[in-house]
Amino acid sequence: MAITASMVRELREMTGAAMMDCKKALEASGGDLDAAVDHLRKQGMKSAEKKASRDTAEGRVLSALSDDGRRGHMLAVACETDFLAKGQGFIDFVGEIEKHVISQDPDGLDSGSRPFLEQRWMGEGQPVAERLREAVGSLKENIQVTKLVRMESPEGRVGAYIHHDHKQGALVSLKTSASGEKADEVLRGLCQHIVVFRPRYARREAVPASEVEHEKSVLRESDEVKKKPAEFQDRIIEGKLGKFYAGIVLADQPWIHDDKTTVLKALQKELGADTEILEFAHVVIGG
Repeated sequence: MAITASMVRELREMTGAAMMDCKKALEASGGDLDAAVDHLRKQGMKSAEKKASRDTAEGRVLSALSDDGRRGHMLAVACETDFLAKGQGFIDFVGEIEKHVISQDPDGLDSGSRPFLEQRWMGEGQPVAERLREAVGSLKENIQVTKLVRMESPEGRVGAYIHHDHKQGALVSLKTSASGEKADEVLRGLCQHIVVFRPRYARREAVPASEVEHEKSVLRESDEVKKKPAEFQDRIIEGKLGKFYAGIVLADQPWIHDDKTTVLKALQKELGADTEILEFAHVVIGG
């Protein structure tokens, strides 16, 4: 059977595969469109297996927030080259993943009660892992979802920010009575702060006791503390821990828009005294 240009175009529209691959698939299947689709899928999976070990240091970070602002996801979708990451085909695929995440609400990448990789694509199609392998076949690079973070705040809001290079972003959850556009604007600023200042913990209580004790021991051996009378040393160390917390704890860091106040105080001023930082994540491609 002769393979016509219209047949090739139809298969390309159905699968998104390259024109030459579509022509070869039609030739291999004797012009049978359904068989050609299966042929492309098989070839894509073989291609995915070969590419699965390649490094993925490029890609895009995406965020997906619920309409009520109380639930959010952030994912890192990694690929091999910056060229592909900026290409429309990859951008469109990342957009499809966002739609899936919003509708299917995965609670983990490969674990949890709704693991992303084990879900059905858009709730009814093939497994997500298989859809990823198909994307590898059509886009010709190793593509991996390397991180998935989910947050929910029934008594507050979740906010997100994607940096302009699309290679990093932040997701944060607050407990607050504030709602609406103002809260979302403040949350975006908070996420920008996280990307710039890279805190390690949300609140002081989250810092491991061993890390605090290590810092205390370092301070205790410093010349500044050792020269003070023994009865004052513990009080001096406790005072100096404030600087330690300000470097690693989000709530205690100087606010990105006003370094004369802390992040938590700035949030409470803008959103209400009941505002608390629950958790955050800084998602980086290759990180």
